[in-house]
Amino acid sequence: MAQNSKDTSQYLLTPITDWYLDIAVFRSVPSSEFDQIITIPPEYDQRPDLLSQAEYGTPRLWWVFAMRNPDLIEDPINDFVAGLDIYVPVNILKQ
Repeated sequence: MAQNSKDTSQYLLTPITDWYLDIAVFRSVPSSEFDQIITIPPEYDQRPDLLSQAEYGTPRLWWVFAMRNPDLIEDPINDFVAGLDIYVPVNILKQ
């Protein structure tokens, strides 16, 4: 069985069977005392990839915001609206 190698992938824990992803096993984003609460600015309205770039230096961690704020963000694009207060994890790749 192959393994996902990108540490930024939300599917890192999902097994690869032959040539396809198996049943999704999503990574957890646990709360931390170091998490920041931010209000999504207008320039990031429906653009979690841009906030990911600003916070983590890569647009590939866009999914982190939805996983850390499941009660606020069900749809990671359409629910990511300006004015929404969300938790932003710190050091996400070390978890």
